[in-house]
Amino acid sequence: MKSTGLTLLSLCCFLLFWSVPAQSQVFDSSVPFVVDSTDFNNLSTPYHTTLTFFYNLQEETFDPEVSGRALNMSRLTNKDASNLAVKLKQVFDGRGVYVRIGEVPVDANFIDTLRNGQMRYFFDEQRLPGVFLEKVGQAWLFSSFTVGQIEELHLETYPLGTDRLLNLLPKIGNEVYFGLHLWQLVGMFLLLLLIFISHQVFTIVVDRGVYYILMKAGYGKMAKKYLLPVARVVSIYLIVLLLAVFLRVLQLPILVISWVTVLLNAVKPLLVTIIFYKLVNLLSSYLESMAAKTVSTLDDQLVPLVRKTLKTFVIVVGTLFILKDGLQLDIVPFLTGLSIGGLAFALAAQDTIKNFFGSVMIFIDKPFQVGDWITSGDVDGTVEEVGFRSTRVRTFRNSLVYIPNGKIADATIDNHGLRKYRRFSTHITITYDTPPELIEVFVEGLREMVRRHPHTRKDFFHIYLNNLSAYSLDIMFYVFFEVPSWGEELKAREDMLMATIRLANQLGVRFAFPTQTLHMETFPEKKGLNPTYSDDREAYQKKLAQFISKESGTTGRI
Repeated sequence: MKSTGLTLLSLCCFLLFWSVPAQSQVFDSSVPFVVDSTDFNNLSTPYHTTLTFFYNLQEETFDPEVSGRALNMSRLTNKDASNLAVKLKQVFDGRGVYVRIGEVPVDANFIDTLRNGQMRYFFDEQRLPGVFLEKVGQAWLFSSFTVGQIEELHLETYPLGTDRLLNLLPKIGNEVYFGLHLWQLVGMFLLLLLIFISHQVFTIVVDRGVYYILMKAGYGKMAKKYLLPVARVVSIYLIVLLLAVFLRVLQLPILVISWVTVLLNAVKPLLVTIIFYKLVNLLSSYLESMAAKTVSTLDDQLVPLVRKTLKTFVIVVGTLFILKDGLQLDIVPFLTGLSIGGLAFALAAQDTIKNFFGSVMIFIDKPFQVGDWITSGDVDGTVEEVGFRSTRVRTFRNSLVYIPNGKIADATIDNHGLRKYRRFSTHITITYDTPPELIEVFVEGLREMVRRHPHTRKDFFHIYLNNLSAYSLDIMFYVFFEVPSWGEELKAREDMLMATIRLANQLGVRFAFPTQTLHMETFPEKKGLNPTYSDDREAYQKKLAQFISKESGTTGRI
């Protein structure tokens, strides 16, 4: 509220400083020739018609009947030309169109070469579309088309019944203070009062109404962080709209109105741009809450990119509207040059564009997510971030690798993070002197370990005596772990290997390793180094049952 008050105070000082007694068009000194009294009732050229029209509607030389002669009334014979002339003058002033008399052509046979050689003169096609002079016989008049839409233009310029104030306010008094009439000063006071009341009403509705409802609905944090900043800008936008509508009624000097009109026309699209810019944060907050509910972590990375893209789009579009509607600049040449420059830029930055579309394909196909372990060429690591240009991967050496998205979109990617099962394949080697009965019990014990482990795949595993190598009997141990991360996989491997060692110790199975053994005759008085095994399979089964019972009752084992 404080900033709004300062803004209004500054605007009032600006108006008072620039105000001059003249209440309409100010004629510049760059006229093409010396003006005499006959020029103020002359319609022979566009210049003379314009001079006659505006001069006879000045406060000191007010003669609307003479100004009405500058209107082509051929289609509106039942209308009062004087009244229409006054309304047309109010349209010029209300829309801030400052006519520089010295720039109006003096040629009686002036031809508009931009419009198929017609004898017409347009004042301001952007703010006054369809208002132009045309030559009728030997005189230059405001066209019948212009005269036919004067009342419509007047209602558009002074909406919400403000056209009635044009006749009501001057009745308050015409005394001059600070270069302004009394009725203008009173109108400025009433305008400030209206703006203050409107701001207070809007504040009560939003701060105490909508915000209270959202608080009760459980969205208080979002409302305070995102809604209230937008509401404050909307409040300022409403104030600007009120200023744009009611400031015209004050009929301030045209120099002031012309500049204030440009300022207000530029501020309106600027405020709308700020509103949409802040609404992007609200939309991003909603998208973040939706992404948090999904399993995919790539959605969380997509939200910041969407936010940046939308903000950039809002800024670009808002800038174009500020240039076109606010500053009244022709943006067609700018857009044309932008398209040509964009083509040259696209050729120069084709790698960047390729990377951008590569990022789009990554978000569409989702070959990996943030946090996945991937392998692509020589890069092996965990995905940390996916940007518009590159993907950031943290390697297992703790270094950071940036891969262009255009390259990674075309490369072969091995996504270890999408594995449902993690394979563990090894060979358990035992000595050749292990009896077949013990091997069968040992293999069955290994299978039972897999069945009882909480993180192994139970429907697909292979544990068999698989090979007779040079120094050992090889048991193939081929299992899958159902774990989400590499750390948990390593823990599961450790559990299985430790259980295998304990099982071997329980049964008396010896692991083989590359050795060369010299066998000698066993003498009666001395036993050999090799252990002796029993052929009692039931004894081995009993030891296996004791081992499984012991391991099942221990936390962290099978």
